Amino acid sequence: MQILASNRGFGLLRQSSKIIIGSLAMAAVVWLCQFQPVARAENKDLSQIPARTAPAWLRDGVIYEIFPRDFSAAGNLDGVTTRLDELKDLGVTILWIMPIHPIGEKFRKGELGSPYSVKDYYAVDSHYGTVDDFKRLVAEAHKRNLKVIMDLVANHTAWDSVMMQHPEFYKQNAEGKVVPPVAEWTDVAGLNYSNPQLRDYMIAMMKHWVQTCDIDGFRCDVASMVPTDFWETARAQLESVKPDIMMLAEASKPDLMVKAFDVDYAWPMMGALNDVLLKGEPASRICASWEESQRQFPRDCLHMRMSDDHDEARAVSRFGVRGALAASALMFTLDGVPMLYNGMEVGDATESGDPALFDKLAIFWSPKDRPPLRKIYGDLIRLRKENAAFRNGRVTWLPNSNQSSLVSFKRADEQNEFVVVINFSSRPGNAQVEVSSGEGFKPVQIAGMPQVPNQDFPSVHLGGFDWRIYQRSLPPVEHAVAGEVPVQIGSTH
Repeated sequence: MQILASNRGFGLLRQSSKIIIGSLAMAAVVWLCQFQPVARAENKDLSQIPARTAPAWLRDGVIYEIFPRDFSAAGNLDGVTTRLDELKDLGVTILWIMPIHPIGEKFRKGELGSPYSVKDYYAVDSHYGTVDDFKRLVAEAHKRNLKVIMDLVANHTAWDSVMMQHPEFYKQNAEGKVVPPVAEWTDVAGLNYSNPQLRDYMIAMMKHWVQTCDIDGFRCDVASMVPTDFWETARAQLESVKPDIMMLAEASKPDLMVKAFDVDYAWPMMGALNDVLLKGEPASRICASWEESQRQFPRDCLHMRMSDDHDEARAVSRFGVRGALAASALMFTLDGVPMLYNGMEVGDATESGDPALFDKLAIFWSPKDRPPLRKIYGDLIRLRKENAAFRNGRVTWLPNSNQSSLVSFKRADEQNEFVVVINFSSRPGNAQVEVSSGEGFKPVQIAGMPQVPNQDFPSVHLGGFDWRIYQRSLPPVEHAVAGEVPVQIGSTH
């Protein structure tokens, strides 16, 4: 399910425009239900409360979302297992497997139905394979030091779910009729979390998958539509089974991040990105979105940074190949945990989201006229892995002389400083970046990208959708003598 952070200027899309515009009303409904950036627990300022401490493997990781139906020609779990070495070589560390359960047939949408219309939480869809196939996928992933998280659809089920024998588990109208959680979601029935027995059933089911398949966590669909106290209880019980379990919320709701979840969706940032690239808003909108999240969310909160997922038209369709790569450069160099989706590393443009989500549209692994995206993504992942500056929460936004088109910010630790400059315009752009001193900064060469000229930083000259990363080392003596203060979190202007 999708959480929309803003209207995205869908009319600017070319080949995908009819599909995107047709889904705009649905996206707006989910936005109203799910995106709650100003939520406050008991009216507290949650920005003064620390977020729960996430496992180190998540904070340092890179997520890869897999839709098994489309990931391989076979369209099953074995099709994922056979490509684990490719995913390992790419550098991703956490595999998010979209729902693997049988899909409901009653009121089904499309030929194959939505994977988010679950018929039986304890079963594996026969088209995907068996529970043993899933166990093997997880075990083979673990052999390669890859983590695996399941997609949990806790807000609703299919209309022909095995749970329908307990109508008290479901939301009902005044006439006692089971209803969908949102009127437009006609293929699913809403679950009623005021029922204690439902809560027990769902927590037992979650523990079952951890215990039987050794999964490492859950991505929780439309998490803010399920009561926060349920997630907090579930988290505590899951930790008794696997202490370093990971919980990802498909939500942008601050109170979820205090006790229940380790990471959520950076929907506001994705919305700002769409506003800039599709609606022509100034690039400074991106910094403003980041700063607003700092004011709303618990301290040191982790957000999953993405420009593409199963609810969107592909980024290369929305932004063009170069624009999509500029968006990815932002997501891989900001704080948080970056995510790639299902063939994004080759620039797959196969239709995604509603209604494509309901049919089989396999990834096209060899699209025409693409830069060497796999090399580029692999090197961005390597840069992040090798430099703690990209994995901490320290971001300093640097003013520049062309903020309508360019964003610039610094990432730093005790050894290195990096300055990232991205042109979010299709036109060339020049700017002066405001840093105390540009001395010592050298451009970082990213594999697969054109050779970066040795420019006189902090002056930058970027082509349309170009981006640069500059680095300089910090001498240890500088810290010992000067006692340098850690880089601030927040804007410098």
